[in-house]
Amino acid sequence: MSAGSPGRSAGRVTGRAAGRVPGVGPLGRWMLLAFVLVAVSSVVVLTVAALIGVGQGVEAVQQSERVQKATAAAGAAGAAYQAAGGWDGADLTGSSAIAQAAGARLFVLDQDGRSVRVGAGMGQGAGGPGPGAQGGASGGAQSSAQGAVTAPVVVDGVTVGTVRLMFGASSGTRARDIAWSWIAVAAAVALVVAVVASWWVTRVLTRPIDAMTTAARQFAAGDREARTRESGPGELGELAHAFNGMADTVARSERDRRNLTADVAHELRTPLAVLQAGLEELRDGLVEPTSEGLARLHDQSLRLGRIVQDLAELSAAEELSAAAESSAKREEVDLSRVVADALAGHDPQLRAAGLVVVRELAGPALVRADSDRLHQAVGNLLSNVARYCRPGDEARVTVRRDGSDVVLVVADTGPGLAADEVPHVFDRLWRGHGTEHIAGNGIGLAVVREIVVAHGGTIDAHAPAGGGLTVTIRLPAAPVQGSSRRRGTGSDRAAGTPAHRP
Repeated sequence: MSAGSPGRSAGRVTGRAAGRVPGVGPLGRWMLLAFVLVAVSSVVVLTVAALIGVGQGVEAVQQSERVQKATAAAGAAGAAYQAAGGWDGADLTGSSAIAQAAGARLFVLDQDGRSVRVGAGMGQGAGGPGPGAQGGASGGAQSSAQGAVTAPVVVDGVTVGTVRLMFGASSGTRARDIAWSWIAVAAAVALVVAVVASWWVTRVLTRPIDAMTTAARQFAAGDREARTRESGPGELGELAHAFNGMADTVARSERDRRNLTADVAHELRTPLAVLQAGLEELRDGLVEPTSEGLARLHDQSLRLGRIVQDLAELSAAEELSAAAESSAKREEVDLSRVVADALAGHDPQLRAAGLVVVRELAGPALVRADSDRLHQAVGNLLSNVARYCRPGDEARVTVRRDGSDVVLVVADTGPGLAADEVPHVFDRLWRGHGTEHIAGNGIGLAVVREIVVAHGGTIDAHAPAGGGLTVTIRLPAAPVQGSSRRRGTGSDRAAGTPAHRP
């Protein structure tokens, strides 16, 4: 892909984003629709319930007031009956005034049900009840028909007639209309607030998702700097941070891959150039094939082989770290015995380097691991010590238990590293300053780190002020079992091996 392709792809992504309708996306529209439907249904249900409840409440209060008015009118009619000694000549002005105040028509019936007086006129004077008169109790009044309320007229315990108040159909509707108008206003306000709140919540929830979608498209188009700047609530915020972390990891991996490719090309360029030049001279007859010349070419081919082998080991170690290797390859291993075997295998190399090796192997130090991989890691550490230390330097190898961990420490008194170089000691293809004359390609310690991490351990490097380098590996200890104790006998023998000098 050409260098301009990411930019063009990113431009297409930006163009699609710019062409979108501002507001909420498809998911936001569905969420907004769901919120609005819930809000509208809730407001409608509550409004209907309020209207029914208010209507029934107003009707109940209105009926109670009508009964009270009918009872009062019956009391006034009883007083008039008592004052006149009968219905003839009885002044029903008081009852008419009560009916007029209540907005009703007054009908008075005697004990035989005949009409005594119909209060059609509303301008009559009010009369007061005389002494000894009494109306029926509140419970005596009743609704005889729609809009009509009757109450008995009782004088001295005897029912002498009946008072009927006829209320119009529009009586009491004004209170209901006022209540319903307020309910309608409240429902409209609640609906508006619910819609606005639904839109706001939808925006809060969908804006981080939309931002992550845009960033993901830009990232896929080649913009490795694309990140989401939105931080939503709760899980959405965690998702945004996880996306940014993933993008950082991918960008870092690509950068490491490019650096690795450049470093590998650099490492392979020199031996390939020497081989090419030597073979061309032999092909063109410029030099005669001699044993020394062929040996130099052979050494360059061996160097190429070592580089390729180291790269293969690094790739295998990285695959082991990524896949965490099948547990079927893991077993209880005594790290002290593994270290003792590695020391025995590298003894000629350590003697040739003129090093003083001190062993402090406390056994059993059981870990659950792949013994071959651990042997490879320890061997790389010992090869690194033999390669960079000077004759007469000391290499101290220690294995001990530390709580729930097994600790391996490889410390030397060699030239060491500068403080700013220590953090890079486990980087792939990295070599310290002043080591150009020493054979190596900077892969060994990177392989060690991958193996340790794949086994759930940690590795750390420290350069003391007095010189040298100390590498500390911590691995989770395996539980001690009966079969494991039998494996510890070899480690006990290794722990007792005396230190040797070259």
